[in-house]
Amino acid sequence: MAIHHGRMNRLTAIVPFSPRQNFVRTVQMLIHSPLIEKVIIIHSGATPPSLQKCEFMEAASPTSGEPLNALIKKAKSEYLLFLTDPCMIHIPPRILERLLDVLESTGAGMVYSDYMDERSGGYVEHPLNDYQTGSVRDGFDFGAVTVFSHRAVVKTLQKYGNIPVVEYAGLYDLRLKVSIDHPIFHIQEFLYTKEKEEDGQGKEEQAGEKLFDYVDPRNNAAQKEMEDVFTQYLKNIDASLDPKFKKVPASTYDFPLVASVIIPVRNREMTVKDAVNSALSQETNFPFNVIVVDNHSTDGTTAVLSELAKRYPAVKHIIPARFDLSIGGCWNEAVASAVCGRYSVQLDSDDLYNSPHTLQKMVEAFRSGDYAMVIGSYTLVNESLEEIPPGLIDHREWTDANGRNNALRVNGLGAPRAFDTALVRRIGFLNVGYGEDYALALRLSREYRIGRIYESLYLCRRWTGNTDAALSLERQNRNDAFKDKIRTIEIMARQRINRDASSRK
Repeated sequence: MAIHHGRMNRLTAIVPFSPRQNFVRTVQMLIHSPLIEKVIIIHSGATPPSLQKCEFMEAASPTSGEPLNALIKKAKSEYLLFLTDPCMIHIPPRILERLLDVLESTGAGMVYSDYMDERSGGYVEHPLNDYQTGSVRDGFDFGAVTVFSHRAVVKTLQKYGNIPVVEYAGLYDLRLKVSIDHPIFHIQEFLYTKEKEEDGQGKEEQAGEKLFDYVDPRNNAAQKEMEDVFTQYLKNIDASLDPKFKKVPASTYDFPLVASVIIPVRNREMTVKDAVNSALSQETNFPFNVIVVDNHSTDGTTAVLSELAKRYPAVKHIIPARFDLSIGGCWNEAVASAVCGRYSVQLDSDDLYNSPHTLQKMVEAFRSGDYAMVIGSYTLVNESLEEIPPGLIDHREWTDANGRNNALRVNGLGAPRAFDTALVRRIGFLNVGYGEDYALALRLSREYRIGRIYESLYLCRRWTGNTDAALSLERQNRNDAFKDKIRTIEIMARQRINRDASSRK
């Protein structure tokens, strides 16, 4: 690890104030480092303790745009160190040198590293994902310690404009702008320790419980800021699409009926019958069927479906010949089937439609506009079908003008999802078990209009068997990296569309 003798006072640390007892310990750890020129403590009117090498800045939030602009202009040091939760962090000696050494060696605009979680007296490795073009979620996990090149930040803001007047999205704006012309580099070393954060009852928050943070109505103001910042970023990198859509092509297929409810399933003996009955209970003025793709279940699922198919001619029980299919591959089997309808409507094997009118409303939406896809709204419920927070998930942030741009920022678009079957046959789902619907929605929205229904049509059951409940960190990282890759591909495709359009002018 390089030691920068004679080159001290190279870092300005930006730290949000906390009244918690470990705050002073963390700040003292910083001020004792010869690399730290000063520590700027951002507070919202509290009275932070008087400490050497510390200055104080009052702001509503440490992510507010105006104070960030001010401290960037004020800082004289070469690098800016941001700590997002200073009372929870322990940075061992010489780690700051390592961060700066990597930043200088790579010429990056920003660096971050893996870390250790401390809990119950032990330590657990907490790896993070590499940053890529599609890592544009405002919730991308950088850990609690990031270092920016001050020079890169100044050049970035001169080129793309200062951080806007925002309360929540200041650091998000800065990170996106810096990433345009400078690498954001991930150090795959566990450089610091973070105490495991718990909720008020001492319970660690699970991945499944955080899944819906970005659609919680309580976060609307923050999400609007994030959307505005992200939309400008897409314009800066020439990946923003104007609200001009292709007409959905007329189908050349002779479909046997209007709609099919598609249920991919594997080993859902306890819930699949409820899902199928929910689909069969739909009241429509058109013919429909229920295609259940049974992906070689090893429990009693196959027997349940065989009995349902015998009793109800509308139930089409398909067992694929292939054994390498995931959820997306099962969807491809369903839509390619000769019994599939003009529109393909999603129902997960552990969820329910919330009324007999869901399917009718989805098809009416297709008929009312030129849509490649229609997405409804859903309500989160527990195993007893009781509503649980945040309740209704309606994605009202979607607009016809900017929905397909903002879709690149968020991690999902809602349910139930319904597709123009002819287009799905042409494009296809990815044969994966996570993000397959998101990938297809982005691909379709690149060219075609997406319809929305903002009333609840669907019950999404949260239970211990959900595939996204209490995921391991490794699985969370893999899922997040996969969706980032989907976004990377989509951003590159949209940049190419804009380049081609410019070359034709």
